[in-house]
Amino acid sequence: MDIQITLRVDGVQAPLSVDTRTTLLDAMRDRLRNTSPKKGCDHGQCGACTVLLDGRRVNSCLVLAVTADGAEVTTSDGLAAGGQPHALHRSFVEYDAYQCGYCTPGQICSAAGVLAEAAQGWPSTVTEDLTAGTADLTDAEIRERMAGNLCRCAAYAHIVPAVAAVAGAQGVRR
Repeated sequence: MDIQITLRVDGVQAPLSVDTRTTLLDAMRDRLRNTSPKKGCDHGQCGACTVLLDGRRVNSCLVLAVTADGAEVTTSDGLAAGGQPHALHRSFVEYDAYQCGYCTPGQICSAAGVLAEAAQGWPSTVTEDLTAGTADLTDAEIRERMAGNLCRCAAYAHIVPAVAAVAGAQGVRR
């Protein structure tokens, strides 16, 4: 059964008629030709499809497109403002935090989510003081928070400092 929805991806509204079983990832890639999020495992295990849905990171292969009707979807491409790379894009290049680049859009969206979560004081499973109301982005915190994003090339040793550099520049406590 098809249903009419409107997806707002990277600030662009797109009315679509989709089967109610269509994932957000498939709607973006197949119908909107947005190839920023990648289809890796298609089971929510690799994070290559990570996007921000109303500011929160999600695996778009697990989200039905109908549930994103009217929501703001931001991909790695959408993080760039006015055609200028986002600080995370620049940091990933500077720190050589990618190899083949397949996972990079998902890694960058996840990192943007990590920075927002830490700025809001959300704890993780390695946060030492859950009552502090703040979250220090130590290397252990970054590794834990980015754990849902896999890199087949094993660029993790470069991803953590790339995210840490942006966290420091944005004033997120380290």
